[in-house]
This record gives sequence, structure tokens and C-alpha cells, in this order.
Amino acid sequence: MKTLNYFWHFVMGSLAVVSRGTRAYYAWVGLLVLVILIGVGAYMDQASTGLVTTNMRDPVSWGFYIGNFAFLVGVAAAAVVLVIPAYVYNWGPFRDVVLIAELLSVAAIVMCILFVTVDLGRPEYVWHLAPGLGTPNFPHSMLVWDILVLNAYFLINYFIVTYLLFMAFTGQKYNPSFIMPVIFLSIPLAIGIHSVTAMLFMGLKSRPFWHSAILAPRFLSSAFCAGPALLLLVFQVLRSVGKIKISNEALFKIGELIAYAMAVNLFFLGVEVFTEFYGETAHSVHARFQWFGIHGSSAIALWTWLALACNSLALVGFMVPSLRYRLPILSAACVLAIAGVYIEKGMGLLLPGMTPGVLGEVYHYIPSLNEVMVAAGIWGIGVLLFTLMVKVAMEITVGKMRYEQP
Repeated sequence: MKTLNYFWHFVMGSLAVVSRGTRAYYAWVGLLVLVILIGVGAYMDQASTGLVTTNMRDPVSWGFYIGNFAFLVGVAAAAVVLVIPAYVYNWGPFRDVVLIAELLSVAAIVMCILFVTVDLGRPEYVWHLAPGLGTPNFPHSMLVWDILVLNAYFLINYFIVTYLLFMAFTGQKYNPSFIMPVIFLSIPLAIGIHSVTAMLFMGLKSRPFWHSAILAPRFLSSAFCAGPALLLLVFQVLRSVGKIKISNEALFKIGELIAYAMAVNLFFLGVEVFTEFYGETAHSVHARFQWFGIHGSSAIALWTWLALACNSLALVGFMVPSLRYRLPILSAACVLAIAGVYIEKGMGLLLPGMTPGVLGEVYHYIPSLNEVMVAAGIWGIGVLLFTLMVKVAMEITVGKMRYEQP
């Protein structure tokens, strides 16, 4: 009963914290709400009219929504890059920021689920995947596996951050024997959510571009580039607008870790390109479309080369110490890494896998305005959720939000 009373004050205190702020805070939240409303309006149009409001068609049935989903799963998994040094090796600088990484994972998973939902033509039929109610075809269906690991990872991360913040709110020390096994369980789950997502693509034998054993390692290596890069930018913003302490040592170490991940990511890409073109087969037409274009369609090739340039320049910025230790250059490298991976794992992964189609058709897919607005609304929901959670976490971390005995 006493714990429930504490938790009630924790919830009410959190609501009080997110309801007050500076003019800049209200303007930021208002902007996000506006973006969300635009996205909701666009989705209502899609729900009433159908997926015809998008530019997805039979030849390209996965598009902008699934591209964002693939990218955000990597962002969600990236927390493990900080969790291992912070909790397993007890490295001080990362312990100060790992909670923010886990909050980002929670927000990213919410966006992942929403992107899959809006991609469904009839999302109300998702109950068919529920055990007992429908026919989930477990364990053969990779889609069911993806649903399980995504929800498990979301619940575990949400429980971890809630528990740690609640204990700090009440002024108690967390129980390591209770929470550490849960934290350790989140590590293989972080790897699992991206591996299973890759297997969703790999299991489609009719799509030879994705039917590769190296796709899962490529997913993981790119995730450990874009996710930490996004976190590094977030940490700098939080350090400038809030009173949270984030050392340069932590930022530089994250940059160093990204350098290793980016080197591995580019190596895997090189291996894949070598396999496609050195022993070129009829199936290599998909890789040729990706890198050089076919039948006069070369737009995706330009984006592919842009992604390679972004990732290569980012590698230089992360790898060279004299550049990495300069925050403006480190930040620029993070932006390049995020852009490169977003292009590579978004449309750069989807369109070559589906073009040409199984009948040899080259469909020129470009996201419709409705798709972009719906996607913007989902990003708005994720960013707003992250903003509110971080505001509460910062108030508790600096000691402004504490339970006061009556």
C-alpha cells in the first residue's frame, strides 16, 4: 500500500512536470502537436479511402512506412551500445546518460509499432495474430516473432526506466539483484529485435536481393551507427537546454564506438557488393538497379551513392581523433551517419528488393504527400513522447522532483 501511494505521487508529479515549462518548451510541444494533428488528418484520409492514397502498388507493396520502420528498429536497438559499458562494465560517464538512451528506445519502439500499423490496409484485423483469437502461425511466421520481440523489448525498457526513475524519486537505491537481470535480458533482446526484423526480409525467397545471410549483421552494424549518432546529438541538446551533466568524455567515447561500427558497416556493404557483381547472376539485376539504375530509372542509384558518401565522410570524422575531439565536426559526422543509414536502410533497402518486380516490371515509386504527412505525424508522436519522458527524467536526476513526506 505504501508503494502504491509513492507511485501515485510519482505519476501525479510527472504530469505536473510535463505541464509546466518555458515559452520555448510550450512552443516546441505546440509544434509537435500541430505535426501530429496533420498526420492524424492524413491517416484518416488513408483509412477512409484506402492505401490508394499512397504511391505503393502491387510491384512495390512496401514503401516509406516500412523504410522508417526498419530505420527506427535500429535506433531502438542502439541503447545496447551504452547499456553494456554502463551496467556490465560500470563505466561512469555512460551511467550518466544510459537512461536517456533507454527512453529513446521506448519512443522508437512506439514509432515502429505505429509505422507497421499505418502500413496495414485493415489494421483492425490485427487481432488475427493474437493467440487463441486468431491463427498466428507461431513459430513459423517471422511476423509473429517480430511482434513478440518488439513488444517484449518495449515492455522491458519501459519497466527499467520506470523502476529506476521511481526509485530515484523516492530517494531509494535500486536493488541490483532485482533490476540487473532485467537489464541483462534487454541486451540480447536489443540484438534480437533487429535480427528478427532483418529475417522478415531474408525469409522472402522470391526477393533474392534480401535473401542473404549477411543482411542481419548489416542491420546490426548500421543500427550501431545511426542510433548512437542520434543519441550523441540529443545529449548535446539536453546539455545546452537543461541542467543534466553529460561529460565530453562520454560524447567522445560514443564517437569512437560509432567509428568501429561504421567501419564494420562499410565492410559488410563491400562484401555484399563484391558478391553481387563479381559473380554476377540474373538476380544481380536488383543490385544493378540500386547502384546504376536500369531502364532509365536511376533516381535510387543517386541516393545510394549519396548514402555511401555520407557514411564514408562520417567514418573519417569518427575515426580520426583530431577530428572526433572537436564537437562541431563530431556533430557533423553524426548528421552524416544518420542521413547515410536512413537512406541505406530505408528506400535504399526496399526499392532494389522489389524492383524489378517478379514479372520484370520497373515501377517508379516515390512516396506520396499523404505518406509523408502520416510519417511526419508518427515522428511527431515519438519526439513528443521522448520530450515528455526526458523532461521528467531530468527533473528527477537533478533532484527537483522528489517525494516529500507529508
